[in-house]
Amino acid sequence: MGTGSGLRPMLWNGMRARWLRPLIGLVLLLGACAHHHQEDPANDEVNTYPKNYKSDILGAMHAYLNDPTGIRDGAVGEPVLKPVNGTPHYVACLRFNAKKHGKDYAGAKEMAALYIAGRFDHFIDTAKSVSELCAGTNYAPFPELANLTR
Repeated sequence: MGTGSGLRPMLWNGMRARWLRPLIGLVLLLGACAHHHQEDPANDEVNTYPKNYKSDILGAMHAYLNDPTGIRDGAVGEPVLKPVNGTPHYVACLRFNAKKHGKDYAGAKEMAALYIAGRFDHFIDTAKSVSELCAGTNYAPFPELANLTR
């Protein structure tokens, strides 16, 4: 009996170890999945609505244009979530007619302002990208563009 009773705890410990290892692995795997889910940009602050999008655009136009004065026909669309390179971001579409040289105007231009974490990041001005991002945009007058100074 001495041998049989000593064998039983060893078998029980071996069975417990066989069940415990996969259980620990499963817990670690589920923990890793939960951690990855928290980093999803759609659930992050990356897609915070840009509250000051108009003032951000006005500030960025100083750097973007050689002559930001006398802009005509300024119009802007409300920021909406759009896929940019497969990732959703807030985009505000913009139309305007800026000076080219002296008093000559370049003609109407359309571009998109990209926002990350509620702040202006950069302008997208390639024709194909803008036409895709700004299709169906409801533009509202943006007269503040006409008041920019150097």
